[in-house]
Amino acid sequence: MTIEQFDRESKGFFKATENDQTAGRMTYSWAGSDKFIIDHTEVEPQFNGQGVGRKLVMAAVAFAREKGLKIIPLCPYAKSVFDKTPEIADVLSK
Repeated sequence: MTIEQFDRESKGFFKATENDQTAGRMTYSWAGSDKFIIDHTEVEPQFNGQGVGRKLVMAAVAFAREKGLKIIPLCPYAKSVFDKTPEIADVLSK
């Protein structure tokens, strides 16, 4: 599975693909220059149960760590991943 990031001026998204098929997408909006809001995560039905959503969240965490950013997980799914994974709390916006 491949995850790509597409960053625009005020918004962006991470897209997961497998065998040229879109498996899922997670959108975000910038909240200033040092943090971003994960606002929606969506997985295509045929990829349910394969950890696609979690992989998207973890790609956002890796991006945040690499760039020294913080994340505000407003998306219920992304928030649940943060709640269940204490080792990624370092990128949570306080």
